[in-house]
Amino acid sequence: MNLKTSSEVETRALLDKVSSFDKNEGLFNLGHPLLNRIAECFVKAAGIGAVQAVSREGYSITIQGTRGVDSNNGSIPPELSGAKKNHLPGLRGETNSKSFEAMVLKSGKESLQWGVAAGIYSGLTYGLKEARGAHDWKNSAVAGAITGASLALTLEDVSHDQIVQCAITGAAISTAANLLTGIF
Repeated sequence: MNLKTSSEVETRALLDKVSSFDKNEGLFNLGHPLLNRIAECFVKAAGIGAVQAVSREGYSITIQGTRGVDSNNGSIPPELSGAKKNHLPGLRGETNSKSFEAMVLKSGKESLQWGVAAGIYSGLTYGLKEARGAHDWKNSAVAGAITGASLALTLEDVSHDQIVQCAITGAAISTAANLLTGIF
């Protein structure tokens, strides 16, 4: 009987801690709200990025396995099937350490990109809100532009045009999201 109540108390404490993440406590306490927010957004987005990369590659490997390497057999055009897009060239459907290593490296890179983007964006919106005293579309546009430009710098063979396009896209998406938050 005593073990059951001890287990219930531990379960309740864990549930209280998990439910408090949505409040102001968060995952980290680094001494400043800006640092807490950046670290929490980085960790959450990096996890999402890793799951997305692994699931996308799992899907890609599965599709290649069911259709074979040549997907242009008349059923689905290669532009629509995505079979020719192999995001992980080291993965060929084998079960060896090289393909696993390629998947880990690629998903690690993508999770880092997602985390950096979320951390930069969250830190900038928080900092601009504190500096300007308002949270509006202007803060979102500036944070989105800087985040988009920084993400463009992680690409291979990046050009000036790509950086500008990513900055404009980041600003547009961020501004639209900010303006639509009150509607939905």
